[in-house]
Amino acid sequence: MMAGSTLRKVKSRSWKKQRHFRLLEDGVTIWYKSRWAGIGHSTFSVSEVEAVREGHQSEVLLSIAEEYPADLCFTLVFHGRQGNLDLVADSAQEAQAWIQGVRKIIHKAETMDDKERLDQWVSDWFLKADKNKDGRMIFKEARKLLKMMNVDMNEEHAFHLFMMADKSESDSLEIEEFVQFYKMLTQRDEVWKVFQDYSEDAEKLTLAELENFLRQEQQEGDRSAQYAQQLIDRYEPSEMARKQGAMSLDGFQVYLCSQEGSILKPDHRDLHQDMSQPLSHYFISSSHNTYLMEDQLQGQSSLEAYIQALKRGCRCVEVDCWDGSDGEPVVYHGHTLTSKILFKDVIATLGEYAFKASDFPVILSLENHCGVEQQNVMAQHLKRILGDMLLSTPLDGQVLQQLPSPQELKGKILLKAKKMRGLEGCPDETLTDEVSNEDDMANEDAESPSAEDAECLDLSEKKTKSKLSRELSDLVIYCKSVHFHGFEHARLHYKCYEMSSLSESKARKLAKDAGTDFVRHSTRQLSRIYPGDLRTDSSNYNPQDLWNVGCQIVALNFQTAGLEMDLNDGLFSQNGRCGYILKPDFMRDSGTMFDPEKPEECQCYRPLRLSIQVISGQQLPKVKQREGSIVDPLVRVEVYGVPQDQAKGETNYIPNNGFNPVWNETLNFVIHTPELALVRFVVEDYDKASRNDFIGQFTLPFTCIQAGYRHIHLLSKDGMTIPPSSLFVNISISELS
Repeated sequence: MMAGSTLRKVKSRSWKKQRHFRLLEDGVTIWYKSRWAGIGHSTFSVSEVEAVREGHQSEVLLSIAEEYPADLCFTLVFHGRQGNLDLVADSAQEAQAWIQGVRKIIHKAETMDDKERLDQWVSDWFLKADKNKDGRMIFKEARKLLKMMNVDMNEEHAFHLFMMADKSESDSLEIEEFVQFYKMLTQRDEVWKVFQDYSEDAEKLTLAELENFLRQEQQEGDRSAQYAQQLIDRYEPSEMARKQGAMSLDGFQVYLCSQEGSILKPDHRDLHQDMSQPLSHYFISSSHNTYLMEDQLQGQSSLEAYIQALKRGCRCVEVDCWDGSDGEPVVYHGHTLTSKILFKDVIATLGEYAFKASDFPVILSLENHCGVEQQNVMAQHLKRILGDMLLSTPLDGQVLQQLPSPQELKGKILLKAKKMRGLEGCPDETLTDEVSNEDDMANEDAESPSAEDAECLDLSEKKTKSKLSRELSDLVIYCKSVHFHGFEHARLHYKCYEMSSLSESKARKLAKDAGTDFVRHSTRQLSRIYPGDLRTDSSNYNPQDLWNVGCQIVALNFQTAGLEMDLNDGLFSQNGRCGYILKPDFMRDSGTMFDPEKPEECQCYRPLRLSIQVISGQQLPKVKQREGSIVDPLVRVEVYGVPQDQAKGETNYIPNNGFNPVWNETLNFVIHTPELALVRFVVEDYDKASRNDFIGQFTLPFTCIQAGYRHIHLLSKDGMTIPPSSLFVNISISELS
């Protein structure tokens, strides 16, 4: 890999171009260029690669399968929303060298501990700064490095640190000396101050002193004594200190930067909720028009979109089906220029990836625009491809008074669609086809209808009825799509397996006008909310407004990064990222009086005070890559929840310091409904002349926050980690007197 190979980069059947690829000296960066590109080249880090697929394992490589055999082909799959890199080697041996080589590097990166990862990061910087590749760094190179690392340091002070690190007195730093230079650069005075507050000799924390810190600051309670010993065993690098039952400053800092020292409660990361309650008692991670990679009018439809959504823990995916020209149903956004993919390929992809990220059930939301003949083809594909994964009969053959639980439905795929009859067997032989975007568009007056919806309105007015395929209808068990006639109608004609889809505007209006009725309805039956028709750019609405009334399936455009997907990722970051979150108890009681507009009127009202001292930031990434550009960071804390909880507060900006900015500012909030609140930490690069640039963010449920001194490990716009970028905060949570 370091010697380099010429590989074909493939984008389509007609776009196949040779590029020279090689692994750089740092062992993690892959460099590639066209032989005609002059000095121009591209690079990416193997840390950005999630997996390597062998053979024709992508749509692009499948399209050229006749031209290139499978043993020459492989695909690099990137984290987040970045597109795949499809490559073809000249020989099977060369392909295997790259496949196995990249996999080894990925495995090594995944098995590193925090210290090894930091050492790798420091080593990478050294190699970037060592321009002449002599294994040494002169001060001129060190000065350039500081700019690259987002540090605007007084040159005299930087030179002083450089000379202190130069133990060999050679006016240059070797790698070990550079590590010392880096340690002096990153000396954390704010951590040292906390350490000193609890250490009598200012050199170590005894077991008793560490226990006191854990009890007083970290609010660890009765487990503090036992936990103190565990932390020393786990994080203290000095063998002598461990033998003495003490923790050094280095060990203390490693603990604070670890997952246990992070803001998200470690036990909430894992599957910890009761999964034996009815499906209607959970928020379910849900995607809208899952097949689209881009916008709703001209965007590419792709199997990769399903793979990416399922890997993110999505448990409800959508398929829009239309009659194909050759008897095979196709999936695309009807009456638009979006590309088409085969229904059977979508189902095969679902069968392969449905349960890789989570064992809990997947709901396949079917928008059926096909004639009876191709509906029968769809039913046959579903049964043949999914086999036992497809739930095609009620559990234990019985019709229940409430929906089964995620635990009971583990490993099952549920079809959501129209159905000719109820589970009890009452026939309803003629039903209007689902020709609109969603079930209730004929009722929708809040948005101007599209051509698609106009077709539905016209059909509705003429009372046109078209038959469903009995074979497809019979596969719908617990998610029968019905028109929404109001909460009272749903209560009087209650069937646990019936559910409705509502547009965001209609759902929001119902939430505002009849909040308690909506919450009660959501204790018994599923509701699916989808983005309005005007969102042709695949933008998203705020899902929090609908979670506030207990809506389970709040479908978002997963392909579009931003605040709304940050909230979705934040909510579902807990409970093992399984895609199901148990709703608060007051949203599972069918007699609840909870109204998100008036939370204080509910018996469950227990407001809390949240105080966040934003202390410092560490190694924030550069926003603008031009030479000499350094960020001016500020931190904004945003709270999302019931209307009374919506709030924001921000720090001042720190000029020219993305490396170790210190704010020491406190932001205070009152949280009226803690069980529904999400807290989002956003770091931005201040710009007085234009909009601030995004640097990083982290979002989590309020109930998952650990009090005390905590690090927040920042995520990119795409939701990927950007180590070692973090914020250091002190969090206090108390009852509102």
